Amino acid sequence: MSSYSIRLDWQRTTPDFDHKTFDRSHSWHLSGDQVVRGSAAPEYSGNPDMSNPEEALLASLSSCHMLTFLTIAALKRLVVDRYEDEPVAELGKNAQGKMMIARLTLRPKVVFGGDNVPGAEALLDMHRKAKENCFIANSLLSEMLLEPR
Repeated sequence: MSSYSIRLDWQRTTPDFDHKTFDRSHSWHLSGDQVVRGSAAPEYSGNPDMSNPEEALLASLSSCHMLTFLTIAALKRLVVDRYEDEPVAELGKNAQGKMMIARLTLRPKVVFGGDNVPGAEALLDMHRKAKENCFIANSLLSEMLLEPR
């Protein structure tokens, strides 16, 4: 079974450590020496110029769905020229009243090349299979909607 790891770094930069004012900026150290500057979402006292965990989860889901979809297309010998998504994550509360990302909506738009272009039903079936086989989607409890464009 595969295993993945990152390194997360945060250090106090404020004189105090008050829950309203401490600096939420931190770094995600990913493979290939990639560093992503992270913070909380702006509505939770974060820096709007940095990525936040909610965006990262949404990006992970969208990326996983796309990669799974592209693999399905390639196995069907379909040529994909372009894939875009404009996903949305919505906060809500779970059954215990705790905040969570309650709904994730993917809005993929796929442009095919060549003569073999799937019809609307076949395209929806490919997205359904991608959703069923995406590792990230299978790891989440949130509702996930697909709205291909």
